[in-house]
Amino acid sequence: MAAAGAILVRTLELIESKIRPGVTTGELDAAAERFIRSQGATPAFKGYRGFPGSLCTSPNSMVVHGIPGAYELRRGDVISIDCGVVLDGWVADAARTFAVGSISPTARKLLSTTEASLFAAAEQCRPGNRLGDVSHAVQEVVEAEGLSVVRSLVGHGIGRDMHEDPQIPNYGAPGKGIKLEEGMVFAVEPMVTVGRHAVRMGEDHWAIYSQDGSLAAHFEFTIAITADGPRVLTPWHETPR
Repeated sequence: MAAAGAILVRTLELIESKIRPGVTTGELDAAAERFIRSQGATPAFKGYRGFPGSLCTSPNSMVVHGIPGAYELRRGDVISIDCGVVLDGWVADAARTFAVGSISPTARKLLSTTEASLFAAAEQCRPGNRLGDVSHAVQEVVEAEGLSVVRSLVGHGIGRDMHEDPQIPNYGAPGKGIKLEEGMVFAVEPMVTVGRHAVRMGEDHWAIYSQDGSLAAHFEFTIAITADGPRVLTPWHETPR
């Protein structure tokens, strides 16, 4: 999974280098698919439950599951790029939300807070902790900044399949839920809005938007629980930025 994660990190680096006004989400998707396949891996999302893209590309008020296509990035947009890679039967899953050029102070706060909530949750991925410790870490960081955790969407276990048990909400009580054990691997993925937490389904039955139209952000790691603590298998945060 770490090897799949390394390919995924390089894919996100490639996409970051191409994000600028005028580029379409379809062009980003094509570049990601070419690169993933060039590494001897396959895009985890392509064909998954009928999804047509290799990336989920979700701009502005779209939270997740955006289908790549004709949408042209505009200066001031924020766009979530969610990517999955399968290598030798093992899956890695990660997401980052990028700024397109200069963005508003509100958008900068949204991105920095959502990213910080992911780092806080990752720190809780240790043997002996409870799943609620992970969930609560996200909620605590986000709500302290006056932002909202999307409550109807969750992270998940991951391994040979992209979505495995358990589900991992981004809110909850510390000390509750299953006990974390060495060898578990989670996709932890805070999804946060500037407004209220409610969401709605788009007309394509894939895209999910904030119900009130407020900006949304999404950051995700694949994290292994080891005797030495959390091991991030998709360490996009360790690359020069």
